[in-house]
Amino acid sequence: MSKGLQQIVERAVAQVLDRQLPKLQAELVEHVLAELPEATGAESAGGGGQSSDGLVQAVSSIHAGTTQKEILKALLDAGTSYGSRVALFVVKGGAATGWQARGFGEDEAIKDFPLDLASGLASHAYQNRVVTPANIAEMDRRFVKQFGGPENEQILILPLVLKDKVAALLYADGGSENRLDAASLEILVLSTSAWLEVVALRKQAAQREMDSAPAMERPPAPVPAPVQTVSSFSDPFAGHAPKHIAKGAPEPEPAAEVVEVAASAASASAAAAPAADPFAGLSAEDADTHRKAQRFARLLVDEIKLYNQAKVNEGRRNKDLYDRLKEDIEKSRATFQKRYGSTAAASGDYFQKEVVRSLAEDDLSVMGDSFKK
Repeated sequence: MSKGLQQIVERAVAQVLDRQLPKLQAELVEHVLAELPEATGAESAGGGGQSSDGLVQAVSSIHAGTTQKEILKALLDAGTSYGSRVALFVVKGGAATGWQARGFGEDEAIKDFPLDLASGLASHAYQNRVVTPANIAEMDRRFVKQFGGPENEQILILPLVLKDKVAALLYADGGSENRLDAASLEILVLSTSAWLEVVALRKQAAQREMDSAPAMERPPAPVPAPVQTVSSFSDPFAGHAPKHIAKGAPEPEPAAEVVEVAASAASASAAAAPAADPFAGLSAEDADTHRKAQRFARLLVDEIKLYNQAKVNEGRRNKDLYDRLKEDIEKSRATFQKRYGSTAAASGDYFQKEVVRSLAEDDLSVMGDSFKK
């Protein structure tokens, strides 16, 4: 790809994301807070709760992160307002090891500390994917021996779930100040999980932009191996190699969802060939508008799926998907129409097609009778 074309693509990606991120961020805050409508800093387990404004600022600091590590560090930093001591343990291959911590005096001491996942509190939080409050006496004895416990003996373990898998465990306690706000910490962890998903969508959108560049401008695609393993979610702890894993031992499975992609040599060769451009007969300007409209429609529908996965699954199962998601679909349709309804791309009806393709998985019957074909 030429440098000039790359700059054009990067600019297009930035424009789409800049328009969508404020909306995504605002709706994400509402979505997370709605999960715990009564949870404010005033309901802390150990007193000393923060105001709701402080919680919103904490969530915003997490949303300011643009990479996965920035987001996770922001979680730990924000968590110190609601727990005197907080530590994040990476979960890989059924083992949990210390990543970073705050409030432990020597925070590096937590790095690579192995946490017992075979039994006890950590195991309960990991296996059941639920927030687990308890007494320090129930905590891993090695942890208590090395780091001690809080004055009031109350602790909390919260699972950080990505792609339906526990990627990390957040430990929190009130230290000597007895400052432990369970509800606010749960909001921060939920917000972190959701924002990491949004970051993944942003990367997917950027990749789509690159993939949709005219084939003649892209370098020839290499022929892939017959079987290739790819990750649908970048592991935020990919560089984390616990010291207790012996050299030469296989790396534990990352928390990311892993899928296998099989392809024969014939199909790989066919994939390498340039696909026919559906907009070949249009002017360069109109073709660009059509492509942008397609990408924008995909982004809007991806957003609907992100926030309504349960409704999507139920709607497909009961064949009333449109009735369950009508408000979200029509709100996004209006957004799409406002931007592309009076352009050359209006004839493509891309939003409607994306709803059927992505939400209904090309099965119109699951949308229900009230959906206008």
